[in-house]
Amino acid sequence: MRLRDKVAIITGSAAGIGEAAAEIFVREGAKVLIADRNGEGAERLAEKLGPQAAAFQVDVSSSTEVKRMVEAAIERFGRLDILANNAGYGIPGTVVNTDEADWDALMAVNLKGVFLCCKHAIPLMAAQGGGTIVNTASNVATVGIFDRAAYVASKGGVAALTKAMALDHANENIRVNCVAPGVTWSSYFEKMVAEHPDPETFKAKLKARSPINRWAQPVEIANAILWLASDEASFATGAMFTVDGGMSAW
Repeated sequence: MRLRDKVAIITGSAAGIGEAAAEIFVREGAKVLIADRNGEGAERLAEKLGPQAAAFQVDVSSSTEVKRMVEAAIERFGRLDILANNAGYGIPGTVVNTDEADWDALMAVNLKGVFLCCKHAIPLMAAQGGGTIVNTASNVATVGIFDRAAYVASKGGVAALTKAMALDHANENIRVNCVAPGVTWSSYFEKMVAEHPDPETFKAKLKARSPINRWAQPVEIANAILWLASDEASFATGAMFTVDGGMSAW
């Protein structure tokens, strides 16, 4: 029960890493607002997890919706101790062939979304005496990959923003860290594999990105988020916790 009596918002939590994190947080004693653009998915998970969970449909690129999300957590559970900014997605493309509108849309979710969620959550955390924020960055913030220019740039921004916020709000007893996953099996990668002309070869290439020759399961990344969110990480702030099967050690 490492999160007993804590209240958390987890964005992008209707599936994948966010869903796994919500399940673990509830098991560890937290009350969780499951926030996702997919309202039906959020409702499904909240029903599964019971009275310690509630669903909220949100577009994290909208300041108005994010403000309502934070207010909903306070109204439902009375406080806010943990913010896990997990909402995000990727698109293929170099800077040459990435459409400008697609770039802007991705940045609005992956990077601006983190900014907006923190902008609205931090004053409430500070007023109640502190809190902790865990952002989902990526190991590509430090190593880069081919044909994902917008995604790499957005996650590099998340990693840098994490450090800036950790410094800005340390005196308010707010810790800010990020987790940096490698390839993690999700509906995103499942779709990529299904659409590839040679799925088995593509799956093998994904696994070979890390020395341990497999991808992560969402729960493995969620466990890292749990640790950063818990009091066990009380001296950790401004850190990037890389969980990528050794990919960044190549």
